[in-house]
Amino acid sequence: MTNHLYMNGNWHEGEGNERPLINPATEETIYTIKEASREQATSAVDAARKAFDQSDWTTNPVKRVNALRKLADLLERDEKSFADAETENTGKPILEATLDIGDSVACLRYYAELIEKKEPETIQMPDGTTSKIIDEPIGVCALIVPWNFPLLLGMWKIAPALAAGNTVVFKPSELTPVTAIKLAHLIDQCDFPPGVFNLVPGAGDPVGETLVTHPEVDKVSFTGGSETGKHINQQCARDLKRVSLELGGKSPLVILKDADLDAAVEWTIFGGFFNQGEVCVASSRILVHEDLYEAFIDKLLSDTTRITIGDPTREETEMGPLISRDHLKKVESYIELGSQEGATVSAGSSRPDNGFYLSPVIFTNVHQSMRIVQEEIFGPVITVQPFRDQEEAIALANGTKYGLAAGVLSNDVSEAEKVASRLKAGTIWINSYHTPYVEAPWGGYKQSGIGRELGPHGLAGFTEVKHVNTSVQLAKADWYTH
Repeated sequence: MTNHLYMNGNWHEGEGNERPLINPATEETIYTIKEASREQATSAVDAARKAFDQSDWTTNPVKRVNALRKLADLLERDEKSFADAETENTGKPILEATLDIGDSVACLRYYAELIEKKEPETIQMPDGTTSKIIDEPIGVCALIVPWNFPLLLGMWKIAPALAAGNTVVFKPSELTPVTAIKLAHLIDQCDFPPGVFNLVPGAGDPVGETLVTHPEVDKVSFTGGSETGKHINQQCARDLKRVSLELGGKSPLVILKDADLDAAVEWTIFGGFFNQGEVCVASSRILVHEDLYEAFIDKLLSDTTRITIGDPTREETEMGPLISRDHLKKVESYIELGSQEGATVSAGSSRPDNGFYLSPVIFTNVHQSMRIVQEEIFGPVITVQPFRDQEEAIALANGTKYGLAAGVLSNDVSEAEKVASRLKAGTIWINSYHTPYVEAPWGGYKQSGIGRELGPHGLAGFTEVKHVNTSVQLAKADWYTH
């Protein structure tokens, strides 16, 4: 791996910074990447513009369907090598990484099928004319993703953007570009015209900033932190550039009075500590009915100590390391802050001495105004609060600036649905948690973002709607009668 940029159908050596990629489990350098320069990011946009304007990609849905399906087949064939690379680069357990690759394959196939079946909507108007509602590609799309699900979150953007007929400049996180580079090698084997897909690894400055501000970029789709998302939104607003943002979360899991205790604890552990808690929808705020609270805390503290933390390449591992030393320090600073704020902290199972590992952390004796309750920590840290009744539970659940996801656990589905109907969140699970469905929309209320990914909504986010009204006969307007 010496050339890490893929532009206009060719591989290029980066002219930007040299970046060592660290295995979070061993703290060893696995690769050294030459990132894109500002000028190369500009060249990638130019290549995407040329492909959009001059190739048949935008006008040939059959070509798009076939290319996406071939890419899905190749990715499925290479599932193991992609999962191994994802685990090595991110530290996530191999079982999780394997699921991510499988879901990426499913995403490609879903959007290939969706675009294959899609037809313009035809409306017969009362005046005898006919209207067609046509979804057209937006143009050049800059896709920017974080490090926690490098390939999967990338595919949530790549698949619908390409299916719709757009051309793409893709920027993975500077920490986790390995599977994106591997994906570009597969794309190079498919029938994608040069410039349709371009890969530019690098940091937000200069690469991300160049893509967001480039006048030939028609749409920016970003997943990441809320503050960066606000900055991108401001930049795009200057030119009314299309933008979609999937941002932070501080998601509640509401456990009603009649919930089964064992199941509630199990979903709490999964919701809060899956992927080391490095998930935008992690259920980091646990709200428990006061009648269950004491028993729930006892069992939660006990069961959390049994989580298997260690080598992420082993199938029995349930939690791996955090992504980097800097991120580990950030999460640890929140743990110290919680103690300073007066919360009671309990740690989970032991962790290896080497690597960026962190044991699960559970805060009790917290109140709504604490920063550990209000701010996204993005690690294996949860808070637990009791509530008296459903009104208080709903107020606590909605009591942050975020609204990405939520969960409700109860043996009474009708009561759970009543609570869910009043929660301000884009995705709500009743009696489960975490599972995204490629067929259904994904996105947030409030400061958790703008727009939706996945499902038909995800495809619509990469299209412009054109209305063509036709009268079969050319006649006088019959308006100016004098």
